[in-house]
Amino acid sequence: MTEKPSAPQRPELPPAWNPAEVEAGLYERWVERGYFTADANSDKPPFSIVLPPPNVNGSLHMGHALNHSVMDALSRRRRMQGYEVLWLPGTDHAGIATQTAVERALASEGVSRHDLGREKFVERVWEWREEVGGRILGQMRRLGDGVDWSRVRFTMDEGLSRSVQTIFKKLFDDGLIYRAERIINWCPRCQTALSDIEVDHSDDDGELVSIRYGEGDRSIVVATTRAETMLGDTAVAVHPEDERYQHLIGTEVEVPLTGRFVPVVADEHVDPEFGTGAVKVTPAHDPNDFEIGQRHDLPAITVMDGRGNITVKGPFEGLDRFEARPAVVAALREQGRIVAEKRPYQHSVGHCSRCDTVIEPRLSMQWWVKVEPLARAAAEAVRDGRTTIHPPELAKRYFDWVENLNDWCISRQLWWGHRIPVWYGPNDEIVCVGPDEEPPSGEGWTRDEDVLDTWFSSGLWPFSTLGWPARTADLAKFYPTSVLSTGYDILFFWVVRMMMFGLYAMDGKQPFDHVFLHGLIRDAHGKKMSKSRGNGIDPLDWMDSYGADATRFTLLRGANPGSDLALAEEWAAGSRNFTTKLWNATRFALGNGANVERPLPDRSELTDVDRWVLDLLDGLITEVDAQFEAFQFSRISDALYKFTWDEFCDWYLELAKVQIAEGGERAESTRLVLGHVLDKLLRLLHPLTPFVTEVLWTTLTGGESLVIAEWPAASGARVDADAARRVEGVKKLVTEIRRFRSDQGLKPGQKVGGAVLGADEVDLAGLVESVRSLTRMTAPVEGFTASVSLDVGLPGGTVKVELDLSGAVDVVAERKRLSKDLAAAQKEQAQCQGKLGNAAFTAKAPADVVAKIQGRLEAASAEIERINARLATLPEA
Repeated sequence: MTEKPSAPQRPELPPAWNPAEVEAGLYERWVERGYFTADANSDKPPFSIVLPPPNVNGSLHMGHALNHSVMDALSRRRRMQGYEVLWLPGTDHAGIATQTAVERALASEGVSRHDLGREKFVERVWEWREEVGGRILGQMRRLGDGVDWSRVRFTMDEGLSRSVQTIFKKLFDDGLIYRAERIINWCPRCQTALSDIEVDHSDDDGELVSIRYGEGDRSIVVATTRAETMLGDTAVAVHPEDERYQHLIGTEVEVPLTGRFVPVVADEHVDPEFGTGAVKVTPAHDPNDFEIGQRHDLPAITVMDGRGNITVKGPFEGLDRFEARPAVVAALREQGRIVAEKRPYQHSVGHCSRCDTVIEPRLSMQWWVKVEPLARAAAEAVRDGRTTIHPPELAKRYFDWVENLNDWCISRQLWWGHRIPVWYGPNDEIVCVGPDEEPPSGEGWTRDEDVLDTWFSSGLWPFSTLGWPARTADLAKFYPTSVLSTGYDILFFWVVRMMMFGLYAMDGKQPFDHVFLHGLIRDAHGKKMSKSRGNGIDPLDWMDSYGADATRFTLLRGANPGSDLALAEEWAAGSRNFTTKLWNATRFALGNGANVERPLPDRSELTDVDRWVLDLLDGLITEVDAQFEAFQFSRISDALYKFTWDEFCDWYLELAKVQIAEGGERAESTRLVLGHVLDKLLRLLHPLTPFVTEVLWTTLTGGESLVIAEWPAASGARVDADAARRVEGVKKLVTEIRRFRSDQGLKPGQKVGGAVLGADEVDLAGLVESVRSLTRMTAPVEGFTASVSLDVGLPGGTVKVELDLSGAVDVVAERKRLSKDLAAAQKEQAQCQGKLGNAAFTAKAPADVVAKIQGRLEAASAEIERINARLATLPEA
């Protein structure tokens, strides 16, 4: 007789999951095997994401870790579903941030960029980039990012620089890029224009000074926080319907200290309810004043240089703006022009995000993008469904921005970045040069000194990284990209720019089909994380302590679309406990012969417990798929957590243990179901927790890798409602018996004799042995006498459980313990009753405080009732 071949021996799992010993080697194995390398010539359907490029000088922070976890989960699932997945990584040259960092390093050597000159300075930046530029890319490997390392891009590399020059030339030729003098954000320390995203606003203490212009009934009072700018006033503005100033509109008033007379103009921008209802107009130093100046054809007088020093001839010339402010106020006070002064006066002030210098709005000749036609196309692409925004409520914010955009200042007075491809001739000629064109030469021709805003090149990222303007195989296969995942805080600054440029350059094809906007990371108290608060969390610390999987799972559990995420370290510890629970469950399954080498038996041959768990698994697969399509990562995580911990580990494994112990066909069927469910569960968890699931799955199945395993599909079997009802009945019965045992003072592992009466009436007769096993209840023997009983109501009837506790409980010790607990509960009850009975307290205390005490009273009363009931069941000592 031929012996049946034995199943191949699987490697054993270590007793504990130790991510630090496994993660790095496992990741490099994935990379070496080419799992993350995309094939543009594949006939699989494409799925593509371009990584929002972190700054080249950056390091991984919690915001990155959240966004990368989202993108990796999306990419891993699609790869398992049979898509050709490209997740393309890269970094941004981060113009002002990088230049500032290098200048700081030079300053420590006693050298400035001007000492080196432009060419040598740029060479130094490239050297610095080689030293630090790969840091964040290495940290991405720690997190498990499944990116295509063969396609790493950098916004200043040759291909992307060609893209930048190409689109600048195209926009210029189409009249969408122009040069004009307008108000910009200016940093006197960095000596450059800044984008709005490079300006941080804070409420600072300042002063509000009210100044009288003119004399007698022809005078008017204005209030300002920046008295020094009055040296450049060219008008006073009031609302056209403000009756207080009708007699002054069209007249002129004298600007104190200057001897100049300026008109009083009527403009609807003025709020008659703010201050005196009259405002000074300084077109060269305020964006709103500039617009008023444009509407009323007012001159613009610049009163400061690029360093913030006063340039107006007179007593204030050469003073720094913050020195000039009190000097101007003192001079006005001497003349009796100060009507009121308010100090401190808190108001919003812009600061350079790199050096914290107060921003100076300044009239400057710069390059601009005419955004109206580009923004109109970007709005239409979302309206007609080419691009879908998640969550949908943020689409309104998107429309509010794109439909109210001002032209975009794209020039920066830096040396590091894409230099503007424009040459100026001796006779005021302006020539824009494309990448395949020769620049003009000869005497008198000079190139524009400025570079482009970093957001200009990053706005091309979805198609420049795929090879545009060349018509590459990557571009044909992977554009439009499938998903953009990013924080909602850069919806305007980056997402809108990519939409505008992508639609413009790619003949109306959107840069991405879906935009997923997640929230910002906050601390456990809801405070924004920042260095100044000292409440930041380094994701690398979490990965060192808890592993990459626990870090990722913690972040994804809080990743509700558009909502901020509060983090605390104990949540990461909880996620680590989850990976430990999964590890131990798999070790148990392997130790009990979980089998994936044969197909499942027909459902009719399975037990209620096995059919129940398979139906739950089908429901889980369906829910996870639906929530992935809706970008509901928090719901995905919660569904997987609850199934794994609450249903699979806490119930199915315990019930399966009973069935396996019975032996025979039932045991073999249960081993197959156990292996099947665990196999599918590990597949579902893999996009969120790739490392631990990879180790467990390959050990369980002997498969090559979960990265390339097939994504599970629901079986389509009809749900067995009767099996579910019976198993839920068992769960309730076991839970109530365990609670009752605890109340009776039994130790968890202590066995007692007991009888289960009425199981037939509720259709649980076939599961009584499972109930006994899970509640440490032995069958009654001859002479059994119940000392306590419990009634458990179930659908269809009541089950009575009788237990013989004779000799099982130390009555003296139990009475002593319960009496101590009773005294504590009575003390709590009395304290709460005293506070709630005090009319003076309840009248003054906040409603939430009173409600909290009421809740404590109810809890104490319930505890007293429970303890008294327990004492009543104990025999006298």
